[in-house]
Amino acid sequence: MNQVPQIISTKDLAYLEDIFEWNLTAAKKAYHYFEISQDQQLKTAFEQTYQMHKSICNTILTILKEGESL
Repeated sequence: MNQVPQIISTKDLAYLEDIFEWNLTAAKKAYHYFEISQDQQLKTAFEQTYQMHKSICNTILTILKEGESL
C-alpha cells in the first residue's frame, strides 16, 4: 500500500501499536548493547540494528501523523 487509507480501523491501529512496541524495544536493546560492547564489529552491528528499528518506528509514526491530517 502506497497511501495511508482515510480510516485506520481499530484492529489496524492495535497492530501498528504492536509493531511499534516490538521495534522500540528492539531499538532500545540494540542501543544498550552498542553502548556496552567493546568489540568494534559488534558495535557496528548493534548500531545498524538500532538504526533499522528506529527507522521502522519513524515510519509508523509518519503513517499515524498522515492519518491524523485526513
